[in-house]
Amino acid sequence: MKYKSLIVLSGLLLLGVSCKEKQEEKPAPVRPVLYEEVGYFGGENIRTFSGTARTERIINLSFRSSGIITVFNIKIGQEVKKGDLLAHLDNVQARLGYESAVSAQNSAESQMNTAKLSLERTRVLYEKGSVSLSEYESAKNSYKTAQASFESAQRKVGIEQEQIRYGFLYAPEDGIIAAVNAEIEENVNAGQNIAVLNAGTDMEISLGLPESIIPRISNDMLVKIDFPVLTDTSFSGVVTEVSPSVDANTATYPVRIVVTNPSEAIRSGMAANVTFDLGALNNGAKRLVVPPISVGEDGEGRFVFVLNESDSKVTVEKKYISVGNLSSQGFTVIKGLSVGDKIATAGLQTLLDGQEVRIQ
Repeated sequence: MKYKSLIVLSGLLLLGVSCKEKQEEKPAPVRPVLYEEVGYFGGENIRTFSGTARTERIINLSFRSSGIITVFNIKIGQEVKKGDLLAHLDNVQARLGYESAVSAQNSAESQMNTAKLSLERTRVLYEKGSVSLSEYESAKNSYKTAQASFESAQRKVGIEQEQIRYGFLYAPEDGIIAAVNAEIEENVNAGQNIAVLNAGTDMEISLGLPESIIPRISNDMLVKIDFPVLTDTSFSGVVTEVSPSVDANTATYPVRIVVTNPSEAIRSGMAANVTFDLGALNNGAKRLVVPPISVGEDGEGRFVFVLNESDSKVTVEKKYISVGNLSSQGFTVIKGLSVGDKIATAGLQTLLDGQEVRIQ
């Protein structure tokens, strides 16, 4: 009985030790790695720049005369049709000017009629020999002067009528009100911006490019457009305008791009990322390049570790490649990699084929 107890006790002790050893076993740590994406030689062939979406036409609405706004039918987001009355002024000054012009026209017309009657009388007397030629010529000149004054007064009335019409603001195009900068009963000046109208059907991207890139940009160049707020959706575009001079405020060259497959989800003012494939302009074949630190060598040749992402796990694959000349930017790749491949750039000596890693 005593021996049986010792055997049972020994078994329990061995079981406890075994369990403790299993509990103390820890999974191997996942090694962090640095990586770079494989790109074309020079690195500048694929470049992305930030821009802003805008409608094809942006019209700043303003009155052509000054006054107090008495009618204001403008709201942000409002759809308007060409010819819609948006606002008008009290037009006090314009009306006073018109009334003064009409009064001056009436006076000029009266003077012209008087001069015409005087000319007729003088002509009759001259034909009878009762007045001299000089008196007759003087009467003709007086009539011509009065007639010119009347015609000038008529033009003045037309101008003042136009000034009254300047106090009415109509929609110049179909579009949507994007901004409102005034309120009813506000006193505004001629030319003062009171609202912004987004007109036109095309959507554009406006951006500025540095001088190092602008020589390689031309009209009709195709680009790729992404909007950070519109995930999983890409758009195409074409360059329509390239400024020949630099913008003094941004020190960049303004460029405009039309979205060729627009969507109602794109709103004016949205941030956009525009990707240019500058390598597409080169006559020679594109060459891939990898940094020297990412290339290892063993008995079978040169290799890199390619990062593969799947099932929320990242593993490395040892891949043998053929490389060309070494430049200041790295090895040119002849065979074995594709543009966009992610390759490890540190700790190649400690990595193993199929090893799980963590991107850093």
